[in-house]
Amino acid sequence: MSALAQATLAALPPGLVWQADRLAQPAEAGIATGFAALDAQLPGGGWPRNALIELLSDSPGIGEIGLLLPVLRTLPAERWIVWITPPHLPYAPALAAAGVPLERLLLLEAASHAETLWATRQALISGGSSAVLAWLARADTAALRRLQLAAESSATPLFLFRPASAARQPSPASLRLRLSARDDGLVLDILKRRGPGLAAPLRLPLPQRPGPRRAPVFNDALVRPDPVRPAAAGIHARRG
Repeated sequence: MSALAQATLAALPPGLVWQADRLAQPAEAGIATGFAALDAQLPGGGWPRNALIELLSDSPGIGEIGLLLPVLRTLPAERWIVWITPPHLPYAPALAAAGVPLERLLLLEAASHAETLWATRQALISGGSSAVLAWLARADTAALRRLQLAAESSATPLFLFRPASAARQPSPASLRLRLSARDDGLVLDILKRRGPGLAAPLRLPLPQRPGPRRAPVFNDALVRPDPVRPAAAGIHARRG
């Protein structure tokens, strides 16, 4: 870049131009993830407040819910935390122990892929959600773009769980993370962010529970063999 171009960029108001060799600085700070190492690598210092965030993994139950627990327990209490078609019922006792307000958790069970897309968009544009978590096996670029626009217009973060193979598909998501399991936590590859690529994956520990083995308590928060039914746990469940 020429000296003149550098001087021109330097003279522009902060935040007007994003340079790809550094992290973008959004107008509004992000939502702290609860993991300092991850916050340091995200534009705005946390999860985007009004964007599509893709979390890609080979299988559910590897700790992806543990990654989101710190933010789920700090969201505004007057709005819903909406879960749409998770692969298994949430394990309510683990969520409650982590401080997630079950009375504000709304579980939607869609009957088809089209209904899942529709419900996700409606949850965003309703204005009643503090965050939306949705599981999609597939989605074309046009559908993802509609979800991204809905998240932007509603200022609501959308955490979209997709298979790891989706990394090969272009996406309008502001942030894309590929997750893989390790003995005591997660390994995160930042596939896309508003900034330069990350040289090495991040390794994050997840919360532990007391006991002889100190096994991760939330790695199986979606796949307990005998989960508490939503109504019994205070989780609001809806179909369709």
